[in-house]
Amino acid sequence: MDIRLDTRQQSALFSETKKRFQIKKVANSLLVAVPIMVLLFFSAVNPPRVLAVPSYARQTGLACSGCHYAPPELNPAGRRFKLLGYVDRGDQTKTVTSEGKKTHAALDLLASLPLSVMLEASFTATKSPVPATQNGNFEFPQDISLFLAGAWTSNVGSFLQVTYDTQADHFSMDNTDIRYANKTKMSGKELVYGLDLNNNPTLDDLWNSTPAWGFPWIASDVAPTPNATPIINGPLAQDVAGIGGYAMWDSHLYLDVAIYRSEHVNGPQPNPGTGFTYNILGVAPYWRVAWQESTGTTQFEIGTYGMHMKTVPNGVPTGGVDLADGYTDWAFDTQFDRSLFRKDVLSLRGTYIRENSQLQYSCNNGLAAVCEHHLNTFMPNVEYHFGNRYTGTFGWFITQGTADTSLYPGMIAVSGNANGDPRSAGYIANFSYWPWQNLQLAAQYTGYTRFNGGATNYDGAGRNASANNTIYLDVKFLF
Repeated sequence: MDIRLDTRQQSALFSETKKRFQIKKVANSLLVAVPIMVLLFFSAVNPPRVLAVPSYARQTGLACSGCHYAPPELNPAGRRFKLLGYVDRGDQTKTVTSEGKKTHAALDLLASLPLSVMLEASFTATKSPVPATQNGNFEFPQDISLFLAGAWTSNVGSFLQVTYDTQADHFSMDNTDIRYANKTKMSGKELVYGLDLNNNPTLDDLWNSTPAWGFPWIASDVAPTPNATPIINGPLAQDVAGIGGYAMWDSHLYLDVAIYRSEHVNGPQPNPGTGFTYNILGVAPYWRVAWQESTGTTQFEIGTYGMHMKTVPNGVPTGGVDLADGYTDWAFDTQFDRSLFRKDVLSLRGTYIRENSQLQYSCNNGLAAVCEHHLNTFMPNVEYHFGNRYTGTFGWFITQGTADTSLYPGMIAVSGNANGDPRSAGYIANFSYWPWQNLQLAAQYTGYTRFNGGATNYDGAGRNASANNTIYLDVKFLF
């Protein structure tokens, strides 16, 4: 049998083969292009806590992973960079310098301004919608932040964040930390010491077990949240101004003390205190003591921190200390990081906060029915880092304390406490993916077993704690 093809058959076969090759080529292109298009789409529609600010990377010449397990979690190098005032720089970093003399001031300036930008977009959905509102809230953007983050001189540096809030429709000061740092010797060991200006208690801390940089790393600005929390766990953030000093001896013992005053960035000056929950009488002292141990594969920290303040709600204190509300927070924290399989890291963190309060002003003015209060808050979490590309974190939280139907009123839909009990409890599960070190794609689920004192009908309006269970999708892009 002659199996040779004539010219027409060869031409038809060649055309069919070419057509199949083109189809296969298009299919292969789609297999590559579609995932990229999907990723970019979600980056756009789902794009403030600090992350790995790119201006630090440009200054040091290090990738984000040089200082972070996964942003915002600092590794030992990142903690030291922060301790030394954000001033370390790479050998190739361009600077403008002038040597100091007796009558001539020195200059040590980065050749380029250390600026960075963060874009955040998000999607939030609760199990049951907030009454009279839509569910499934899409914010593009949720935030836009500008950072002045880097060395100012050889001993002064900053992390300074200004954020645009789409709900308030304006820019405002966000987390800000400006440091002076230096080194000397004490008992033959290195002593790093410095001064710090910041606007959020625990913002200047080096570990991720205290509130300002603790888990969860991302949060919806739409979903309902419990209304009882210690003052050191967020209520004073960006509402105070503080100055303090810190020291680290022999890379083991860390001490930090500071004092805070009410600032009220979006209020008038001089400060009348009207419309603000906390107006500090005098100054509010903050303290921090921690001990750390490090090996080649393990870092461990244990410490304590706290704060005390006298305050009057909705006005500047004028009646003296005895007529003010007093708060004292005592807290303990720990962090354990263990390197596994060379590139993976297991992290265990936790903090316990005990708040005692004497609410003399609130009792005298009908704002509280019980004058002596306490809150207990416990927040542990465990995280596994798959290299620096994937992280999975699971955390628990519980707050409980003194019941007070005046301080925690009921019969308010969603935000009320029907029984005046401040107890809330639940869990948070987070998965984050970093396709690039300056792009985070995250999914987070928050579940409540108790909310504002109850599991069922907690607000007196028929809403259950589980109705506030939240799915949150978040994208952050930094450049």
